[in-house]
Amino acid sequence: MKAELLAPAGSPSKLKTALHFGADAAYVGGKQFSLRTFADNFTVDELKSAVELAHGLGKKLYVTANIFARNADFLQLKEYFASLGNIGVDAAIISDPGVVYVAKQAAPNLSIHLSTQANTTNKYAVKFWQEQGVSRVILARELSIKEIAEMHDFVPDMELEAFVHGAMCISYSGRCLLSDYLDGRSSNRGACVQSCRWRYEVRALNATNGQSEWLPIEQDEKGTYIFNSKDLNMLAHLQEMEKAGVSSFKIEGRMKSGYYLATVINAYRRMMDGGSLDVSQTELSNVAHRAYTQAYMLGKNSETVNYEDSQSRGDYVYIADVLGSEKGYVLAEMRNRFKQGDVLEVLSPDENFGKTFVAEEIYSSKDERVDDAKLVQELYKIKCPYMLKNGDYLRRKNG
Repeated sequence: MKAELLAPAGSPSKLKTALHFGADAAYVGGKQFSLRTFADNFTVDELKSAVELAHGLGKKLYVTANIFARNADFLQLKEYFASLGNIGVDAAIISDPGVVYVAKQAAPNLSIHLSTQANTTNKYAVKFWQEQGVSRVILARELSIKEIAEMHDFVPDMELEAFVHGAMCISYSGRCLLSDYLDGRSSNRGACVQSCRWRYEVRALNATNGQSEWLPIEQDEKGTYIFNSKDLNMLAHLQEMEKAGVSSFKIEGRMKSGYYLATVINAYRRMMDGGSLDVSQTELSNVAHRAYTQAYMLGKNSETVNYEDSQSRGDYVYIADVLGSEKGYVLAEMRNRFKQGDVLEVLSPDENFGKTFVAEEIYSSKDERVDDAKLVQELYKIKCPYMLKNGDYLRRKNG
């Protein structure tokens, strides 16, 4: 069976983007029990609509409930899983053994995918979880392709899911206490403030005079970012991963923008469908990202820290959301300023991908011709030779 491309969706609009650009399945969070509480997330009614949308396209929807639960959570958890089962969610993503136990009682027909937070790093753990009724294990990010192959050989009928792209956590499979310690918000309860991305300095107390002062430790002129991990990029190794037994390629990013998701999903979809590696890798440089790494997939790796303060801004500027085309014009909702004469490029899952055109004629929502599209979220009509679809994007090359 061909591997699944699994994409994140932090909101209903991002779910539409993920499915439009070729994801086979999406994972989302409800308003509770998810490790991304700062995402917009989904109400139960929105989850029901999301299931209907995905299933109508022949795709799947998974819902995260991957917090490490406390006793007080379980009454609501039982009701929540019963609701997920009733609306036809394809699987719940869970990390806590107690939550697995309750989910099986509350919704016996709901498939359970074990979260990467459960730190599954060996084949015997995979076998154990299979015996508990888990249908898929989302593997720890610290594993190599060789180790994954050994797991698949040992438990060949267990589905194995692995991350292929996105932000990495400096702590073991995301089991981090740093955010809770420094800011009082627990990453294991969904409220991580990403303190690993902060700039760090050392303060010393002079034992002689009792004075304290900051001691600069600089890796470069930007400072010291000792906890800041590079971003994962396994685009060039998908065939090796699939051969090793990975049945689902997972993209990280429920907090990322729709434009980011469209670009990354599009790159992986085209690669999985036999497209050019060079074209897809170039696409991945078009959005903001930290330096890329294969992390531990190819073996031991000590070069996973990103010492730069910020991400690359990407090679393109996100210009507008396409709403549709009519009579030689594209209707688009502006996101970043553009002007008459700018060369705009199409980001699309279809044959219009990569095509460019000059914005020769631009009209405002009042049907007034303008030469400067500067009103954010204004609806503009732009003369365009292509029939673009709702869900496509327009962008402009930097520089």
